Amino acid sequence: MNRYRVKPSKGVSLLAMVMGIAFVVIGVTVIMPTAGAFGAIWTAGAAGITIFHAVNVFSVKGASTYEADVELGQTEQPGGNYEDKIRQLHRLKEDDLITEEDYQAKKNELLGEKW
Repeated sequence: MNRYRVKPSKGVSLLAMVMGIAFVVIGVTVIMPTAGAFGAIWTAGAAGITIFHAVNVFSVKGASTYEADVELGQTEQPGGNYEDKIRQLHRLKEDDLITEEDYQAKKNELLGEKW
């Protein structure tokens, strides 16, 4: 059984971060002066959302919303298919777990195997 971290994509997090910043600005300039305690809660919530998505945008691993356990089915090949192998290899490179040179070498090795 494999455990995967599930997180929003960087594009979605970037959009949510920008919207969060806008809501913080609205909270500080409009809601807090007129609504008091509710404005403070509004602004704190918007700041929390903004920080969560900023972590996801600017960090290597990102901020996951939850983890999922995935069990591989009996019908799958032990090594997976070529597309899955290359996609997994690409994720390792994007997460800075392997170097570009290691990525290219392993990708060429995978593409050189019999399909």
